[in-house]
Amino acid sequence: MSRVRTGGGWAAIRYSLRLARRAGGLRRFYAALRTRNACKTCALGMGGQLGGMTDESGRFPEVCKKSMQAMAADMQGRIEARFFERYGFDELRRFSPRELEHVGRLADPVRAAPGDDRYRVISWEEAIDRCAALLRTHTPDEHFFYFSGRSSNEAGFLLQLFARVFGTNNVNNCSYYCHQASGVGLSSAFGSGTATIELEDLRRCDLVFLIGGNPASNHPRLMRQLVELRRRGGKVIVINPLIETGLVNFSVPSDWRSLLFGSKIADLYLQPHAGGDLGVLAGLAKRIDELGAVNREFVTTCAEDFEAFIGGVQRRLWEEIEDSGGVDRATIDAAARMYAVSEATVFAWTMGITHHLHGVDNVRAIANLAMLRGMVGRPGAGLLPIRGHSNVQGIGSVGVTPKLKEEVLRRLESEFGVCVPERKGLDTLACLEAAHRGEIRHAWCLGGNLFGSNPDARWTAEAMRRLDSVVYLSTTLNTGHAWGRAKETIILPVKARDEESQATTQESMFNFVRFSEGGPERLPGPRGEVEVIATIARAVLGDDGAVDWKSMLEHRTIRRAIAKIIPGYEGIGAIDDTGREFHVAGRTMHTPRFPTPSGRGRFHVTPLPSPPSAGELRLITLRSEGQFNTVVYDEDDFYRGQERRDVILMNPADLAARGLRPDQPVIVRSVVGSLIVRARSYDIRAGSAAMYYPEANVLVPRDADPLSRTPAFKHVRVTVSGAAAFSGEDRPAVALPIVGKRAASVADRMKQC
Repeated sequence: MSRVRTGGGWAAIRYSLRLARRAGGLRRFYAALRTRNACKTCALGMGGQLGGMTDESGRFPEVCKKSMQAMAADMQGRIEARFFERYGFDELRRFSPRELEHVGRLADPVRAAPGDDRYRVISWEEAIDRCAALLRTHTPDEHFFYFSGRSSNEAGFLLQLFARVFGTNNVNNCSYYCHQASGVGLSSAFGSGTATIELEDLRRCDLVFLIGGNPASNHPRLMRQLVELRRRGGKVIVINPLIETGLVNFSVPSDWRSLLFGSKIADLYLQPHAGGDLGVLAGLAKRIDELGAVNREFVTTCAEDFEAFIGGVQRRLWEEIEDSGGVDRATIDAAARMYAVSEATVFAWTMGITHHLHGVDNVRAIANLAMLRGMVGRPGAGLLPIRGHSNVQGIGSVGVTPKLKEEVLRRLESEFGVCVPERKGLDTLACLEAAHRGEIRHAWCLGGNLFGSNPDARWTAEAMRRLDSVVYLSTTLNTGHAWGRAKETIILPVKARDEESQATTQESMFNFVRFSEGGPERLPGPRGEVEVIATIARAVLGDDGAVDWKSMLEHRTIRRAIAKIIPGYEGIGAIDDTGREFHVAGRTMHTPRFPTPSGRGRFHVTPLPSPPSAGELRLITLRSEGQFNTVVYDEDDFYRGQERRDVILMNPADLAARGLRPDQPVIVRSVVGSLIVRARSYDIRAGSAAMYYPEANVLVPRDADPLSRTPAFKHVRVTVSGAAAFSGEDRPAVALPIVGKRAASVADRMKQC
């Protein structure tokens, strides 16, 4: 498969038309996209009260392949009971992630009792009764609750409330495996853990640093902002170990000029070592100081600990910086000079920054660089963590965290007349570690794919097998339903956002809260998430307690509680009557006064990690053009020219040094696992390699950043050798099938039913 020369373009349009035909026709598909609901995929956000395919400024059309992939998946037909009769767990484990996604929509509750070899369909009544019984079986702290960022604020708030009233703080969400380091790092610098800017600020800036991410594939609508930035004379600096096609050139389908002629994106492209960002950021800070471009007024009056920071910067040698980062001084100088003359800079990053043992330090280093020139606390400039799931930020805002903020805790206890447990709650990885030790017995997963999101897939599967029970609330099947089973497993089918019978809300990465109206059900069977949670809570805790769970069946009631309890969310209390969407109060920073005890930003000294040793190979796990987070829609990775997922992308020099040839089968080994894949030559920094997540999680150790508890998915030391060296003893106990072409197609499998 040849690599394309531009992202987006006519190929994206043709792909979208194919999706529309698959979903029942262009008219039906367009009508679904235009409903007044927030987009189901990334946290860039669009939709809501202004209508689908419309952003908060009213711009139309704002839509991308990711939106369409998610919509087409939700418009699939139901999975019939005969599917589960035909396919046991041995067969389900042979399905690839893509095949599981395309089997269809879950429509009936299913259960696998201890000793069962397959799921069986059960009634909703049996499912609710059994879920309630499982919750009563163990003490509260023997349970944990995991939340996906695709769920609504209402469902998230209600489930965390139930967990705490039930008696545990083991409440966590998927951000621990993505942007938790951003929240910790930004909070330590500015007192708030979210973006400091609004969407409109992207339209005012003259320079964007895009660090550790590939929004051309994962957040395609952001590319339009970068194209328009360059048209008005602005610059884009990309920092990424891989040369990504869409970050070099992108053809925006909704912009005729860009579509016809293509649009250059990166003015300067820096390729650091995997994990070398701190070195590059340190070099940029050092060069800004040498150029005399530090904003002395800002660092003196609006920030603290500057002297300690700048002293460390000045003492660093350029040789040390170049070795650690992998980028030469001349290239760093070119980037620093662009920054030195900028009047409004936005720093944007994704998980290439957070997925390291020093992820929090990476974020702090970005904050340091922004403060050096006063590029935070004013319009058109600031910091933007580019978040994944459409409501991952909202889920965190409404209390889905092991430790509530003191003000939220006090308000929640006052509003409901309850006492939240004082015992410390466990984060996501700690919950799995406790399950592996036998200290946690039951898991509740509101959406997502907990198994697929975890490092060390072999260990994770064992941890989940040791659970007595797990309950999933899901729309489609995923690898967790095959590999992440407990002794007893129940899957409850839930409605998608635009099928809900009541309105829901979602918060974007710009702190903008949207009001989604829901819509008619597409197929009978699935229930709303809030309905499921409230019904089970009522069955477990009864009607005589502090919380009226029956009243919580009304989403409006939940929103009124959120308005009273969550600071900045006061506007949600009247949204049913006004339809007025809003930015969360106190988050956007357009003045240099920050919500810290001193009102100032804080500089941090960030030590440099060791440079890679000779011959070392650092593995990055990444997403393809055909997937979103753990969900795989297509086997191929169009932009990178890969027709399959069982590959490792390597620099040609690294292939040659190991005596390997392109497309040769190789064995990739880490300290926790191994996989046989094909070696592919790619434009990636020498010493770095890349494989596809989640399949490559079998190679990722459980080592985590001590401050964020985020595993190092993008900094895994591996060895690569010819597959002839592979022995049966090395074969991993858990190895997901990663190319669906190896087995019968989904359509063929369904015909067998």
